[in-house]
Amino acid sequence: MSNYTPDRWVVIKISHGENIVYKVFACWYGGYAGGDSWKMNSGITGVVEENNYYVFSGASGSTYTCHKEHYGVNLYGQGVLSSLIAQAGELGATIEIMHEDTVFTEMIFPI
Repeated sequence: MSNYTPDRWVVIKISHGENIVYKVFACWYGGYAGGDSWKMNSGITGVVEENNYYVFSGASGSTYTCHKEHYGVNLYGQGVLSSLIAQAGELGATIEIMHEDTVFTEMIFPI
């Protein structure tokens, strides 16, 4: 099990027919020594609120500790996410970015 703390993050809703899954799409800035990176979790199974953070649990057992004020993606992440949205559309699926005002602790996450 791993714990990730992204620099920027969003929750995405992936729909294909009647199947729906919610995932954390996370981005990190690379800085001088490396490039920016991204990661998407296996599917949200639960979330708890801790002060200024949401801690999302994933189907693989990993957790993402996400600062509430860092909702959004960096430029690199936006490019990747746009590509994923286009690819999903070609397969008859949709990817939506959940609004930043969503109360994630009140959501039910189907897996």
